[in-house]
Amino acid sequence: MSAIDSLPPLREVIAAQGLSARKALGQNFLLDLNLTAKIARQAGDLTACDVLEVGPGPGGLTRGLLSEGARHLVAVEKDPRCLPALAEIAETYPGRLTVLEGDALSLDPFAHLAPPVRIVANLPYNVGTELLVRWLTPPDWPPRWLSLTLMFQREVAQRITAAPGSKAYGRLALLAQWRCDARIVMDLPPQAFTPPPKVSSAVVHLDALPAPRYPADPGMLERVVATAFNQRRKMLRSSLKGLAPDIEAHLEAAGIAPTDRAEQIDLERFCALTRSLTELL
Repeated sequence: MSAIDSLPPLREVIAAQGLSARKALGQNFLLDLNLTAKIARQAGDLTACDVLEVGPGPGGLTRGLLSEGARHLVAVEKDPRCLPALAEIAETYPGRLTVLEGDALSLDPFAHLAPPVRIVANLPYNVGTELLVRWLTPPDWPPRWLSLTLMFQREVAQRITAAPGSKAYGRLALLAQWRCDARIVMDLPPQAFTPPPKVSSAVVHLDALPAPRYPADPGMLERVVATAFNQRRKMLRSSLKGLAPDIEAHLEAAGIAPTDRAEQIDLERFCALTRSLTELL
């Protein structure tokens, strides 16, 4: 394995710092630096962008992002054991790495980032979906980021990119695809990680659209989709009856048969239904 910088291989860093992945923190370390650089390249040209990374651990992806030219990288790390390894990376790339110690769910890293911003992360399994939903649902759109390049369990990646009619299709697919172009760009086997997880992983790349794909009130769309998929085996006239007394009329106005089920309905028709129901408010 060729080196991407002058720092030691990650196995040596982990051994020297006494780091071991902690299940409670959702940690699984990627040790192949050529692989982390390849993941960084999936985010596009980083040379004119600030980059946010969540959960860098010992810094494998961090080094990949910096070696691929990230203008400035802000890394948010909750585990204090990883800070010395990240400090060594900061010394190797002077002025280009800022490490924030803390929980990504409670910090606002955008105060340390200058646009344009790309988010690239091997997200901890236990907070990955929650962070994605937060990034997809800011108060204003377009968001403060251009793109998300994120590693998830493959099952979650499939849910983000799923098409109508598939078992994976649901709230996450609609939420992501309403405001982004989303695609899986890499697959990773368990053996790529230390320790190997029990599931395969995948990298999803999401490009933010300048405006949502179809007009709809964000809060109402979320409510409609969540209600529909909460009872996904039921016909929509039954699962959505609590939203309006004349729900069948709203369904038909949106081009949806009242006997259809949630997984059959594409994004455009969910947005049309949302607009119809919003008129009641």
